[in-house]
Amino acid sequence: MSDRKLPTVHDLRQLKGQRQLTMLRYFTLDEAEAAETAGIDIASVPPELLFDPAYRAVAPSVFSMTGMTHLEAGTPDDYLRWCGSAIERGADALYCSGSLKTVEYLAREHIPVVGHVGLVPARATWTGGFRAVGKTAENAWRLFEEVKAYQEAGAFAVEIEVVPEEVATEISARVDILLWSMGAGPGCDAQYLFADDILGYTEGHIPRHAKTYRDFRGEYARLQAERVAAFGEFASDVASGAFPEDRHLVRMPAAELESFREKLAES
Repeated sequence: MSDRKLPTVHDLRQLKGQRQLTMLRYFTLDEAEAAETAGIDIASVPPELLFDPAYRAVAPSVFSMTGMTHLEAGTPDDYLRWCGSAIERGADALYCSGSLKTVEYLAREHIPVVGHVGLVPARATWTGGFRAVGKTAENAWRLFEEVKAYQEAGAFAVEIEVVPEEVATEISARVDILLWSMGAGPGCDAQYLFADDILGYTEGHIPRHAKTYRDFRGEYARLQAERVAAFGEFASDVASGAFPEDRHLVRMPAAELESFREKLAES
């Protein structure tokens, strides 16, 4: 386990413009432990993983945010109660999919809020589907205004997804809020990828901005083939009498066995 300390929101904000942070979306304790060991700075974590009692044991210094959509949460008051509970259970920040009014409401209660601009999957119908956002001057200006609105509402960071690198860089240089780039180039404050993409087991389309570093899909296939082979060999050994061997058995002293058999004969 590393000797790093868990950063605060203040710590991350102090790093703006100083260096690129690393950020992952992952889904298992094994991935969380690997992120900790590898020195990953930030993670987006499903609630059920972050709230697992073992999570902070394996990822004590990864700044970990989680979230629930405003549609799932209910009213702003319900959202606030859920966010408060999440912080008590180990969340360092909360992703908010609600309106700027909701972001402001949560931020006023000192909830560290993270917003989302650019290609937001849940709102993709408003921006033309699953494609880049901000490729015209007008659309880029709207992005800039949206990021500024998040800043004014009290969010401390915004994920900026699938936006031209030039646009994201210009915006990041003109705001105090942290920009976490998913496919928006190196001019932001953090580079964000999904563990599934990095490890090579994404199902279906792999985004342009993703980079695969390992072939876990192939490794899983190889391991499954090895499982099938091992189980088949076991079944064959049972059928042929090759298993169990003498080394797998417990033997009784000969005198005790003879005495036992005599008792059986008398019964």
